[in-house]
Amino acid sequence: MKILVLGGDGYLGWPTAMYFSGRGDEVTIVDSFAKRGWEADVGVMPLWQVPTMQQRLRTWEKVSRKKIRFFSGDIAKDDRFVDHLLGEFRPDAIVHYAEQPSAPYSMLERRRAVYTQTNNITGTLNLLFVMYRDCPSTHLVKLGTMGEYGTPNIDIEEGFIDIEHKGRKDRLPFPKNAGSFYHLSKVFDSENIRKACEWWKLRSTDLNQGVVYGIDTDETELHHDLRTSFHYDAVFGTALNRFCVEAVCGEPLTVYGKGGQKRGFLNIRDTIQCVAIAVDNPPRIGEYRVFNQFTEVFSVLELAKMVQKVASVHGVKAEIQHLSNPRIEKEEHYYNPSNDSLIQLGLEPRKLSDELLESMFEKIKGAENRVDEFTLKPTIKWRFR
Repeated sequence: MKILVLGGDGYLGWPTAMYFSGRGDEVTIVDSFAKRGWEADVGVMPLWQVPTMQQRLRTWEKVSRKKIRFFSGDIAKDDRFVDHLLGEFRPDAIVHYAEQPSAPYSMLERRRAVYTQTNNITGTLNLLFVMYRDCPSTHLVKLGTMGEYGTPNIDIEEGFIDIEHKGRKDRLPFPKNAGSFYHLSKVFDSENIRKACEWWKLRSTDLNQGVVYGIDTDETELHHDLRTSFHYDAVFGTALNRFCVEAVCGEPLTVYGKGGQKRGFLNIRDTIQCVAIAVDNPPRIGEYRVFNQFTEVFSVLELAKMVQKVASVHGVKAEIQHLSNPRIEKEEHYYNPSNDSLIQLGLEPRKLSDELLESMFEKIKGAENRVDEFTLKPTIKWRFR
C-alpha cells in the first residue's frame, strides 16, 4: 500500500512510519517540525535527545534495507504544499497525526489556544478539500481522542448513540463535552470529517485514542537512532510516563486532586497495532466510522499506586502527593467506554503489568541525569486567575 504519515517526526508518527515501511508498504512522511518548536517555546525536551529526521531516515534504510520518503511542510499554513503532496503521491491511506497534541499547551494563554485550534482544524480542512479533488477514494485514518466525550454519566459508545425521544428514534453523534481548547479542536475535526464523508463520499476512520504510555516499539529497538520522543513533563508528557520518571528521580508522584479521574490507556505498541488494523480494514466509500482506541481503564491514583509498587522493588520509596488540580474536571465520576470494534477486528491488547513498568523504570534510570525536575510540576492552570 501507499501510506502517507502526517506528523511523522512525532512520538507516534515515527514508529508508525517505520512499522508500515518494515512490513513492505511504500511510506512517505510529512512534518513541519513544529512540535520541536513548541517544546522549546515552553522550555521542555524529551528524556532522550531525538535524532534529526535525516539521521533517522539514514539509519532506518541501513537497518531495514527499506526507504522512507520525507517532505517538510505545514499542512495548516501551506495549502499549495498539500495540493502538490496528494496530487503527486495519491496514497491509499493517510495516517493523520499532524496536530498540536497537548491540552495544557492549549490552555496556557490566548495565543496558544488560538494557535492550537487554527493549526489543528485548518490542517484537516486543507486535507479534506484536496482529498475530495485529487484522491477521493483514499482512506483517512485520523487520530482523535477519547477526551472529546468528556466523562458522561452514561456508557460511552463509539462515536454514535441510538436515541429515542418523544416516541421517535434516531442514530446521532455521541454528545461531546471536551475538557480543553485542544480537545475542542478534535471535536471540530471529527464533525468536519464526518460531514465531508457525507457530502463528498470520502471515507475515514476516527481513532478516538486514550492516553498513550511506553518507550519502545519493535522498530525503535533496532537502533538507538530510531528511538522516538519520550515526554515526561507536565505539558507534553502523559501521567504514567511522568510517574515513572518522578519515581526514578526520588520525587513524589504528583496526582492532580483526588486522583479519581478515570481514562482509557494503551501502550504505544498497541497504538501502532490499532492504526494498522484500521488501515487494513478500510470503511466503505462515503463511510465515517469511529473506533475508541484504548485497552484498559485506570484512575490516575491507580496508576500512581502501580508505579509506587514497582519502585519499591527497586528500593525506591515513592510517595504520592496530591496537588491542587490545575485542570477543571470531575475527580470522581462514572466511566465506561466501549472499544468493541477494534477487538472484533483482531486487536490483541497488551495489559499494563509490573514487568512492563519495571522495563520502563530501568530504561529511565539510564537517562536520569537528563531529567529536568522543574518541568514535572504543573504550571498551567485552566483558570487564568
